[in-house]
Amino acid sequence: MKIVGVTSCPSGVAHTYMAAEALEQSAKKVGVDIKVETQGSSGAENQLTSNDVANANFVVLTNDTNINGMERFKGKKVVQLSATQIIEKADAVMGKLLTLNKGELK
Repeated sequence: MKIVGVTSCPSGVAHTYMAAEALEQSAKKVGVDIKVETQGSSGAENQLTSNDVANANFVVLTNDTNINGMERFKGKKVVQLSATQIIEKADAVMGKLLTLNKGELK
């Protein structure tokens, strides 16, 4: 399974990067391939390519503010939560996505 994500918060500092780290750590625990773009105060970092998005089973958006480039996720399965929710519950979100993905494989 492959997941891509974009994190952003109003100040573009702490929560943006904390949410990205929470997703990356949770994915690593369960062996899921993930790439997270951060849209922080210094602009977009670790930008997702069109191939990254095309090959992703799910898109996780952790935005408390507008995300640039939303059109690239059209037609994808998108989960949208606040940065705080992801920071606190990344493992549960990852578990749910794994369950959903297994259901699709049947």
